[in-house]
Amino acid sequence: MAATCMIGPFRLDIQAGILFRGSESVALGQRAVAVLRVLVEQPGIPVSKDALIEAAWVGMTVEEGNLAVQIAALRRVFGEEPGGERWIETLPRRGYRFVGPASITKQDTAAAPLASGSPAAADRPALSLPVQPSIAVLPFQNMSGDPEQEYFADGIVEEIITTLARFRSLFVIARNSSFTYKGGSADVKQVGRELGVRNVLEGSVRKSADRVRITAQLIDASTGAHLWADRFDGALEDIFDLQDRVAQRVVGALAPKLEQTAIERAKRKPTESLGAYEYYLRGMAAIYRFTIREANVEALQLFKRAIELDPEFATAYGLAAYCYVKDRTNRWPTDDLARDIAETDRLARQAIRLGSDDAVALATGAGALAYVVRDLDAGAACIEQALLLNPNLMWASYFAGFIKSWLGEPEAAVAHLMHAMRLSPVDPLMPLMQMATAHAHFFAGRYADASSWATAALRGTPNMLPALRIGAAADALAGHLEPAQKAVARLLQLNPNERVSNLKDIFGPYRRPEDPLRYAEGLRQAGLPE
Repeated sequence: MAATCMIGPFRLDIQAGILFRGSESVALGQRAVAVLRVLVEQPGIPVSKDALIEAAWVGMTVEEGNLAVQIAALRRVFGEEPGGERWIETLPRRGYRFVGPASITKQDTAAAPLASGSPAAADRPALSLPVQPSIAVLPFQNMSGDPEQEYFADGIVEEIITTLARFRSLFVIARNSSFTYKGGSADVKQVGRELGVRNVLEGSVRKSADRVRITAQLIDASTGAHLWADRFDGALEDIFDLQDRVAQRVVGALAPKLEQTAIERAKRKPTESLGAYEYYLRGMAAIYRFTIREANVEALQLFKRAIELDPEFATAYGLAAYCYVKDRTNRWPTDDLARDIAETDRLARQAIRLGSDDAVALATGAGALAYVVRDLDAGAACIEQALLLNPNLMWASYFAGFIKSWLGEPEAAVAHLMHAMRLSPVDPLMPLMQMATAHAHFFAGRYADASSWATAALRGTPNMLPALRIGAAADALAGHLEPAQKAVARLLQLNPNERVSNLKDIFGPYRRPEDPLRYAEGLRQAGLPE
């Protein structure tokens, strides 16, 4: 059973742990949401401070002041409504109780568990359904009999997802979450429950010589009923037209009244060069092996080869620039840093110039300009354009989260990152989004929330240096020196050259001068050597 609590104009998705006002998520940390959940599940009933602390800081011993910070955060949010700051009542020496408008409804989302070996656990909580038509496009089966063509089938799906995501009227799950079901036998009801969508598209691709056949079927995830199915045959040189036809038929089944201008925009092709497209698809297959330096080198070479064949291929420029972002964030060594920065600048600006109406090119170019080139203003302008073009692009919301943090707008950063995580709720890159959220909370002065998000990021990737840094700084400034010192010890074990004095090499381009100073001071208090 998935539960939702209506709180005046607010909606708390209890399973997802997200508070919404209308269709927009509210910037609240996990601990504030955990406190709210306990309170609204017992409206009008006093809840002890100990019970609230246990719910928000499971297994941890913290001071009552930390709870007071979360209560204050909730009151600030509810204070946007007349009298909302009084919805949470303080009971001296006893605790708190919720006295505002609250009603909990439950939705039956029972579904069969995924087949054995699925990457998604059968007991993963259900997400609430968006108001607009929603869809997840699962990896298509490669029917070519050649494992080397797997990238081609994956590329077909990526382009269909990209096409669908351009429609503001649709809610489209990001590629990374969809592809966690690759290689398994997914139950569409379970997929719909775990990704929070009403519809699932699945299919197959058969490539033989110069011919391609794409089969696709659209399924109602709540019932398993087939809404539409079709087969598309064509010459390999017509692959872009085949992708368009599949995407348009799906859109027609989901939202027949979409604006014609959006339909025309969705018909745009990434490149007219089939050879360039082949290299682009191979580059995408490599870039998702994001923790391996050799894969990043391979991806950069493939994107540059695509650019050689089609010098107007905006997305390839943006993704090539993104490879340099990965180099810097991972501290991978370089022979010539100045040369790499200049090349990043060239690639990112070409992506933006050529892709003024391409959200992927704009988002990746924005991130590269802001972080590597340190042109924060240009990056901020580009990310706003990317968000306007495609509000369904996870990467746009992800980079917006970082850029807003660097600009000194942490509340906006949290909102963008929460949206990114909802667009791709089972993304393999989830630790990166959690780490970015930790940074946003840190610069908002919410050190307990920053520590919580950093801890979440480290559960899946214990060697993630940025999560160790921000978690250590947050714990130290919150007065929790023991976990801070442990994080710094791990940081030095992974990178013995880590020092306060060389943090500028990996810090973001912070607009507020106090932000890097506060970050450095937190790490200094945590025990990082000068």
